[in-house]
Amino acid sequence: MAVTRGFQGRRATADSSRPVTWSWEEFRSLPAETFTVDIHCVTKWSKLDTSWRGVSVDTLLDATSLRAEYVTAYCDGGYTTNLPVADLRGGQAWVVFEYDGQALPPVHGGPARLLVPHLYFWKSAKWIRGLEIREHDEPGFWEMYGYHNYGDPWREQRYQGD
Repeated sequence: MAVTRGFQGRRATADSSRPVTWSWEEFRSLPAETFTVDIHCVTKWSKLDTSWRGVSVDTLLDATSLRAEYVTAYCDGGYTTNLPVADLRGGQAWVVFEYDGQALPPVHGGPARLLVPHLYFWKSAKWIRGLEIREHDEPGFWEMYGYHNYGDPWREQRYQGD
């Protein structure tokens, strides 16, 4: 699944390799939510009560019948990050396109970014293009360079070994 000019995912059908895609207009017509959350950066800052608008990842994953334990988020520039599906389900993650009532600017990942506020902010990948549902975990960009594979700010999981 992806979002910028379109969003892609994988759907389990007779041909489960076929991606589920939405144009930008189709994506923007999906049910969206406005919500307030705190965000936490690995560089030791937090921003409280941030206001966002976007589509729940639950909505995107419900478009496929594939069931797996992990997701890899793909972004412009070759950036990836890995996440357990359990951390994207249950109203915990969104693909957002507004911040503080305004369109998400490119410098902050616009037109759309993944937002997983209960994990460190590098897991909230900017310029998202797609989500791939995976049977096995595969480290993303920062995880391959020594960042923690999970990134829980309350456990201060910044780097491998934390």
